[in-house]
Amino acid sequence: MSDTTELPFPPDPSLDGSRILITGAASGLGKATAKLAASAGARVFCADIDEAGAEATAEEIGGYGMRTDVSSFEENLATVAAAEDALGGLDHAYLNAGIATGCGIGEDFDVELYRRANGANLDGVIFGTHAVLPALQRSGGGSIVATASLAGLTAVPFDPVYAANKHGVVGMVRSIGAGGAGENIRVNAICPGFAESKIIAPIKEALLADGFSIIPAETVASTVLRLFAGTESGECWFVQPGREPAAFGFRNLPGPR
Repeated sequence: MSDTTELPFPPDPSLDGSRILITGAASGLGKATAKLAASAGARVFCADIDEAGAEATAEEIGGYGMRTDVSSFEENLATVAAAEDALGGLDHAYLNAGIATGCGIGEDFDVELYRRANGANLDGVIFGTHAVLPALQRSGGGSIVATASLAGLTAVPFDPVYAANKHGVVGMVRSIGAGGAGENIRVNAICPGFAESKIIAPIKEALLADGFSIIPAETVASTVLRLFAGTESGECWFVQPGREPAAFGFRNLPGPR
């Protein structure tokens, strides 16, 4: 963690000794969360399609690493089983793995790129949640945080596929977090703007040139740990430069007349 990054939330002492699974842990938000969780005394299982990166993060924090393709239903089940075995159970999971889309809906639409993005960004969260829930039940409860995005809260004309993926994550989290996840299990989403990660790497210089601020990965990580230690469920927390992270206020649906 950078010495100059001011965390919006200090790690909660209750996370000391907790057992956490993190996907997309080789870099970016996942790696930052793994490091911050370990600094708080948590034991961390790092999963990523980049096996060497996952193992490097694990070695750095004294955790466990494993290659996982989150778009595979079977690999999600295997990863949760491996994490339970290594850690002696699970208390929290950060379902963070995701990728850029690479295509639009019009003439540039590409079926394979669409399926690849949907597999990582949406299937990975749904498959991961399905795999993690029984493990949390076996531990007597716990929590899941999924990485969505501001793209899951608004229209994104320049990348409608990514927006659709992230709206799907938001919809799932709000639906099962409101009581459908099981007893003593909380489910929330994190919705950052442009945050330090592999996804923004190709456009980072252009964003800076246009005056955008890049959110430090540690800021997002701090908010993930805040949700692990909290009591909320079914909420989607935005993270934006210059603002304290907080739950996004969705409007109620208009009722029938």
